[in-house]
Amino acid sequence: MAYKLDKQELEEKVTTLYREVATEPDEEYHFEMGRPLAERLGYPTADLDRIPERALASFAGVGYHMDMAELRPGDSVLDLGSGSGTDAFVAALHVGDEGRVVGIDMTDKQLEGARAARDAAGMDTVSFERGYIEELPFSADSFDVVLSNGVINLSAKKEQVFEEVERVLTPDGRLALSDIVSQEHMPERIKNDVDLWASCIGGAMQLDDYTDVIEQPGIDVVVMRANPQYEFTSERAQGACQRYGVRSISIGARVNSD
Repeated sequence: MAYKLDKQELEEKVTTLYREVATEPDEEYHFEMGRPLAERLGYPTADLDRIPERALASFAGVGYHMDMAELRPGDSVLDLGSGSGTDAFVAALHVGDEGRVVGIDMTDKQLEGARAARDAAGMDTVSFERGYIEELPFSADSFDVVLSNGVINLSAKKEQVFEEVERVLTPDGRLALSDIVSQEHMPERIKNDVDLWASCIGGAMQLDDYTDVIEQPGIDVVVMRANPQYEFTSERAQGACQRYGVRSISIGARVNSD
């Protein structure tokens, strides 16, 4: 699916926004942040109590999907667009000392914060690498589970993202994500607005199209649920929610082994 928006400008907008999220978590954004949001989305208190507070302060996810990942001791996990590291740290609790968790992000300040939080907490099974979710720097069959939270909607190459997910997952690998989608197709003026993309609105795919893109490379969507507890805070975003049915969903999927 081709978009007319300036990809370099989009990357700069997104990088700038999430650099601010990493360094100034107390400022106002078009989305909520922090532990209260994580709790409302469904993250267990017992997990949140065991991960770095610094990571939680900059948490900007849109849903909860860890139950869909079916994490097991010893699993190898990749978190796409790991941001503050919240999901990576939660995953590390469930895969244990025999497992490993890798977060990948393109924003240096997010990586700095996540690494500092990891080092302070002594969570040695977690690492954070700089990179792009459309071009994963990992070999095929490297991970048992791929996670993502509110990130894939920001990519202008979603088909490539899910092709990469399928490539790095093991033959029986699992995908669990939360993201922003729309009920209706949005007009070109919104789809090609860089500011609206950076605000998680412009890049929201229509739900059926989104699941089609996931399944194209050989991944089967197994379970899906809406996250009505997630709400945008800006008027512009709320208007898109009302007019086009923009909303948060969580999806659990598996590599098709046939």
